[in-house]
Amino acid sequence: MHLLEPRAQPSQLLRWTAPLIAIVATLLAGSVLFWALGKPPLASFEVFFIQPLASSYGWSELLIKACPLILIAQGLAIGFKARIYNIGAEGQLIVGALFGGGVAIYMEGSASAWVVPAMVVAGALGGALWGALPALLKTRFNAEETLTTLMLAYVANFILSYMVNGPWRDPEGMNFPQSIMFADNALFGILLDGSRVNTSIFITLFAVLAFWLFNARSFLAYQLEVGGLAPAAARYAGFSAKGTVWFSLVISGLTAGLAGVGEVAGPVGQLNLNISPGYGFAAIIVAYLGRLHPLGIVLAGSLMALIYLGGEAAQVSLQMPAAITGIFQGMLLFFLLGADAFIDNRLRRPQLSAARG
Repeated sequence: MHLLEPRAQPSQLLRWTAPLIAIVATLLAGSVLFWALGKPPLASFEVFFIQPLASSYGWSELLIKACPLILIAQGLAIGFKARIYNIGAEGQLIVGALFGGGVAIYMEGSASAWVVPAMVVAGALGGALWGALPALLKTRFNAEETLTTLMLAYVANFILSYMVNGPWRDPEGMNFPQSIMFADNALFGILLDGSRVNTSIFITLFAVLAFWLFNARSFLAYQLEVGGLAPAAARYAGFSAKGTVWFSLVISGLTAGLAGVGEVAGPVGQLNLNISPGYGFAAIIVAYLGRLHPLGIVLAGSLMALIYLGGEAAQVSLQMPAAITGIFQGMLLFFLLGADAFIDNRLRRPQLSAARG
């Protein structure tokens, strides 16, 4: 029997190469999967990873899908460094979309140029509020944020379903669960003709720069990291544990809420039950694949967006099920966690304490 024993000094080089190890392992496992399904692996990978980027429209779609993933993961990484695990960014995205979409519905018919800025502010506040609830539960009742954030994601989804099936349902939408289509002044402006790329990408760009500066120059970022790596040292230094919880969950909720507004005021254009294909959950993988670094998250978010596009292409060209996207995401996370486990630990054969016989 072998046991895992923590290494005294895990290799930082291996830690940074772990994402590459996970990607290679995912490709190998994916080859076996395609072969088992009767699909030629090389041709399948061409459909999955090359075909989506064969046109300028494909690259624009990559950007559209990468932006919300990168934005959400930037906020999640702050908490993960402090060992505050927000697993419910999907719910915070939905609540941000509800708050922002509510502004668009309320201001229907208005010609104001301030509709989109108001939607952005409302979405950020909505996501932050949904992140503050588990922060309150943790600091007041010591409730595990991994459970409360995840459960609140389901609550948010039920609220969305109620609103688009009830008060906010489009009266001319043939009873489909959706709101009215938002007016032009409630949508982000298109940047590239013939694509869905819009001005919401500037929010993501600003977030990447802001979080990079925060991590590189802020003493608060140092406090958060110390609190995660050495809680006893953080308490001795007088760092606030409650403040860490509140800051981490509110900030990650805020970025998820902004991503929600980016969807409903961007490519979706309304409130419906398909606002997100699971960006809030996929962003967890993006954050860890990017090693919790703002620039690493950009690369990881682009790869995850390509997996989304590849999954859609595989459904059309290879007649694969929709679950193929989730399978590749799951394999990527599995191999990443496995690589990290063996980087941080080593196998040890326990010695027998007593001779037999």
